Amino acid sequence: MQHATGLISIIALGLVCAFIGGMAAQRLRLPPLVGYLVAGIAIGPFTPGFVGDAALAAQLAELGVILLMFGVGLHFSVKDLMAVRTIALPGAVVQIAAATAMGAGLAAAFGWGLGAGIVFGLALSVASTVVLLRALEGRGLLDSDKGRIAVGWLIVEDLAMVLALVLLPALAPSLGGELPQGGDHAAGHAVAQGGASAYGLLTTLGLTLAKVGVFMAVMLIGGRRFVPYLLGLAARTGSRELFTLAVLASAVGIAFASSELFGVSFALGAFFAGMVLAESDLSHQAAADSLPLQDAFAVLFFVSVGMLFDPGILIREPLSVLGVLGVIVIGKSLAAIAIVLAFGHPVGTALTIAASLAQIGEFSFILAGLGISLKLLPEPGRDLILGGALLSITLNPLFFALAERIDAWLGERPDWRRRLERRGAVPPPVGGHEPGMRGHAVLVGYGRVGSAIAKALADWNLPYVVVERDRRRVEELRAEGVPAVFGDAAAPGILDAADIASAHLLVVATPDSHQGRRLLAKARGINPGIDSVVRTHSDAERRRLEEDGVGLVLMAERELALGMMTYALRSLGVREGEARLFVDTSRAESQVAPATEPEQPAPELRQRRDETE
Repeated sequence: MQHATGLISIIALGLVCAFIGGMAAQRLRLPPLVGYLVAGIAIGPFTPGFVGDAALAAQLAELGVILLMFGVGLHFSVKDLMAVRTIALPGAVVQIAAATAMGAGLAAAFGWGLGAGIVFGLALSVASTVVLLRALEGRGLLDSDKGRIAVGWLIVEDLAMVLALVLLPALAPSLGGELPQGGDHAAGHAVAQGGASAYGLLTTLGLTLAKVGVFMAVMLIGGRRFVPYLLGLAARTGSRELFTLAVLASAVGIAFASSELFGVSFALGAFFAGMVLAESDLSHQAAADSLPLQDAFAVLFFVSVGMLFDPGILIREPLSVLGVLGVIVIGKSLAAIAIVLAFGHPVGTALTIAASLAQIGEFSFILAGLGISLKLLPEPGRDLILGGALLSITLNPLFFALAERIDAWLGERPDWRRRLERRGAVPPPVGGHEPGMRGHAVLVGYGRVGSAIAKALADWNLPYVVVERDRRRVEELRAEGVPAVFGDAAAPGILDAADIASAHLLVVATPDSHQGRRLLAKARGINPGIDSVVRTHSDAERRRLEEDGVGLVLMAERELALGMMTYALRSLGVREGEARLFVDTSRAESQVAPATEPEQPAPELRQRRDETE
């Protein structure tokens, strides 16, 4: 009964304190997760008052990581993973090597040995999947190309850390450490059999790679059929409880089985469970059913991190903490930017990846614990890692905001942007169509909105040229025979390459309203009589564009409201003609009425968006 009481107390205190901390952080305009971390510190062993069971909290947090990675897998198919392999795989490997070298150099400055430096550097090299997904979801980037690259990058990092966790015990004796107690670890067993020789190390490496390979094959071949079939059986019963249970059983059961049978991490097993289910039509309902538990246990993850942190390290060794923070947020970010640009991706993608990696999390804590158990990492190393994690997680939203500001600043300085991107891999030629096109549409942006417009134009056999900054999309469009121009539409020469001078229509399908105004000015400078349609998310910006004479400005929220208004009036008995007349009048009045609504979203909407940060 004592254990049950301990479990209930840590859940109750963790959630209550996290709620209080999250609300306080929200009032201070900080991310709620900062409040969750502070809540963990408050109930941890290094502060007075109630002390929670850190071991129980860590196990509950592991459930949150499992459910979160399952949700990622539901939105990240094998096709998406393969699509980013050319940048995610080499990029993650090079970035891990660079960050590990920086961390090892910092450890050498502390007077630690090579083994401590390797463990310390590896712990600083891997970012937190939980933090990354919260940041990408909160900014609507999870389904974007930037988000897919960032998630794919972290998946490769997680795979590398799985390999490191297996190999470290094998290497521990040669690095000045000790074998783990018990001998049940796969690597420890292999070394016990084969010694610390090269043969024993190669055997361990071979066994690890074989287990991971077999697991991936089982999931991608057998799991792709079995998991959707299992959920289909539950769905056909008509019981929502059974379906939800099937979802949770799949996520947690496969994660546990993958760890026990194949030696891979819980997170990786859950990710593949979600990925094989993503191709089923049940994936959306599965994601919805697992979301509440995912959120609750993710909160407990942050609380458990806070419980491990000794805030005294900030006073005892402030310079050391700053050094660690510098490696995490500056060293890793610069390395990521250089790598992404070297592969020919836009500056905006490089900045997003850099911000995504400017923090550390769950794998860092696991590596630190293993390093201490192997007598490789000294106790102060764990405190420095936890301090760096807490500070980097707290500062991470600021780095995303800084990345957006830098991207916008470079957008107004196309020469600088072009110089930076020119350092990367050779991009495809700017023009992707035969010159001399006339009376066509220039479509800027080929996301969800732009691709739908392009399809409609193609169905009517109307000529158009796509301008897109994503090189991969441009290459795909050209392979399909679609005229496409690679580059930032605001940069000099890009609109010229799309024959803007002879175009009839400019369609700005990107959500950046400020870019819309810049593009309109450039297009009119070349072709004064060009028609235009622009997308925006700001009512005030919509009015400015309409005052500038844009042919049509559409704000997603307003058009959604008008569409729902039409249906509501028809459903309640208003004749179709009268309903449409009323809606058209409302649309016209909104175009001339003074802007009275604030630029910021309503409080309830803002709160809902923050729930996924």
